[in-house]
Amino acid sequence: MKKKFLVVVVLVLLGPLSSRAAIGLKAGLNFANVTGTSSINPGSRSGYVVGVFFGGPPTGLLSFRTEFLLSRQGYDFGSNTTTGSVDLNYLLMPVLMGLNLGPIAQIQFGAQVAYLLNAKVAGASTGDPTADKLLDLFNRFDYGLAGGIEVTPVSWFLVGARLNLSFGNLYKDLSGTASPSFFPSVKAKNNVVQLYAGFQF
Repeated sequence: MKKKFLVVVVLVLLGPLSSRAAIGLKAGLNFANVTGTSSINPGSRSGYVVGVFFGGPPTGLLSFRTEFLLSRQGYDFGSNTTTGSVDLNYLLMPVLMGLNLGPIAQIQFGAQVAYLLNAKVAGASTGDPTADKLLDLFNRFDYGLAGGIEVTPVSWFLVGARLNLSFGNLYKDLSGTASPSFFPSVKAKNNVVQLYAGFQF
């Protein structure tokens, strides 16, 4: 898994070389949840996304974008016995192709890898100190697709919306060990809607 992750990171770093260099900053809101967790009635959890991007400006039909983002994600949960929330801080590295729709609008789509920096859970515990070591419960690496639309009303300012869909399992398979109440399924996956604004130079 680590070798595959490093290969993807190299491809991500090489992405901007295929287009005229540009750099920008962006920040916005996340509306995050997980799939495959109906047993705990998951709810959306808001967070933030902030980071930098590199790539070519929207000239011609196609352009390319690589981003390095800090992203606060997670979900709320509830069952017959407990309620609480899960906060997950990721480093996201999407590499995107842009389909330019005229001078100001662009549809973006591509692949994304992510690394879990830390995790925090409020309202739940197994009572087992070993099982409560949160990062031991989660898969640190994630991967998936990202896509959305971005509008540049002026050359230096942009706004956009994006959907991130993860293919990797959020939790490890801990069969035979104590499972916390927020640990609904080894097949739980992240999904995030992002709304953001930024500046490019």
